[in-house]
Amino acid sequence: MSAIDSVELLDPARPFVLGIGGTHRPGSSTERALRVALDAAERAGATTLLLGAEELRLPLYDPTSPERTPAARRLIAAVAAADGLVLGSPAYHGGVSGLVKNALDYLEDLRDDTRPYLDGRAVGCVVTAGGAQAAPVLAALRSIVHALRGWPTPLGVAMDTSGPVFGPDGSVTDPKTAGQLMTVGRQVVDFAGLSLGVSV
Repeated sequence: MSAIDSVELLDPARPFVLGIGGTHRPGSSTERALRVALDAAERAGATTLLLGAEELRLPLYDPTSPERTPAARRLIAAVAAADGLVLGSPAYHGGVSGLVKNALDYLEDLRDDTRPYLDGRAVGCVVTAGGAQAAPVLAALRSIVHALRGWPTPLGVAMDTSGPVFGPDGSVTDPKTAGQLMTVGRQVVDFAGLSLGVSV
């Protein structure tokens, strides 16, 4: 496994793919879907890190205040170091969840970075919902990535979680959905490798 706990442990020879998302409930469907995509990214040669429910419990983003919690500083540092990302959100009332949107608002702190916001990075998008409303939220999440100068991967995943989706081990029971999540993870790594000029 190449997953890490801290950006200080990154291997410069491997692309770094960061997963961001979930809900306030640890182990949510969104978080488990992100893990499937990140596992595929690892198998494709990347180092990965998931910032899920526990790590995204951040104060409401305030651009007028320079104070940042340790968790907020970790998020900003991880995004700055990332070669590619996978974002996951539940569909809440027709939109991206407040938890995920607030985390993305913190990327404003990277506006003057060498690579501002998500500039030049592939971003896979995954949305979960108990029905068909995942699709419009996926479009909204991809629009947010565009606004942050990122490149959404060709494939995004809108998951209907109204029925059984995951097995006891966290694996996706539907082969088509599992294949889509794994494809997103691989596409992020493929683009990151091209951007870095490395073979993965």
